[in-house]
Amino acid sequence: MRILILMTLFLTLVSCSIFNGDERDEFEGLTTEEQFYVTAQRQLNARNYRAAISTYQALESRFPFGRYAAQGQLELIYAYFNNLDLESARTAADRFIRLNPDNPSVDYAYYMKGMASFAEDSGFMSRFLPTDPARRDPGRARDAFAEFSMLLALYPDSDYAADARARMIYLRNLLATYEIHVATYYLERRAYVAALNRGRYVVENFQGSPLAANGMAIMVESYLRMGLDDLAGTSLALLKQNFPDHPSLDGNGNFIVRSDVTNPSLLYTASFGLLGDNVDNTPLAPTTRPFQPDSPVMNEPPPTERSLFSILTFGIFD
Repeated sequence: MRILILMTLFLTLVSCSIFNGDERDEFEGLTTEEQFYVTAQRQLNARNYRAAISTYQALESRFPFGRYAAQGQLELIYAYFNNLDLESARTAADRFIRLNPDNPSVDYAYYMKGMASFAEDSGFMSRFLPTDPARRDPGRARDAFAEFSMLLALYPDSDYAADARARMIYLRNLLATYEIHVATYYLERRAYVAALNRGRYVVENFQGSPLAANGMAIMVESYLRMGLDDLAGTSLALLKQNFPDHPSLDGNGNFIVRSDVTNPSLLYTASFGLLGDNVDNTPLAPTTRPFQPDSPVMNEPPPTERSLFSILTFGIFD
């Protein structure tokens, strides 16, 4: 038992000495704040981002109030971003904004925070496979849009404002396209109220996007499918007035209602579209009310109330 305890203590001391030796070797010869900063910059310029991150962290821990502290925190954001540690880049940007709200370069922290969300929205697989960004979860795209909006609201004359504004236009169209995809999905599955809400959301919140016309067309079709002809007519008039060349309108300005839905068969799905069919010829739904106010069905007298005797005898005797 005593031998076991001694061996455990020996191994603990050896491991501690190895760890401390590695730490000393990593920053051996670095004693001043300037030496740490110059080393970190050299590593950053050499694209050795992992080493640069360690050196910037050591610089901040040893000289938290030095003259290179704020600049080191800014460059740490950049190192995290290029090392694809995007969550740490956002955290570092938030920390810099909180600790240095009056720093002349705080707009850079806002910009890099938006860039981290923007880059994460691209996704890992999109670097290798051609994927549609409008069909992915839009959470990070919304975050990036909000963060770039904050930059423009607080620092409209920033050097990064023009780039942020261009990225916001892209993100706006991306988010609108995502909503149209979801609305179309609901429409094809005859969930007309859900499709209508998505189409209205695009029209109300993405007015500068070319996808607003698609949102209005979805509203028209949803209203038609639900038999709300007056509301469909109002939306159709707005569509023809603002987007007369939209593909959902024919040469005479009439709305083109689709007659089939996308419903891939199992064979089509299993063969990646090489075999089988992708169309269900079942009509979506009637595009007018099934019963007009003057219909004889609507004017039939209401059924008479059943007696208790009829109910107890299951209708055999009235």
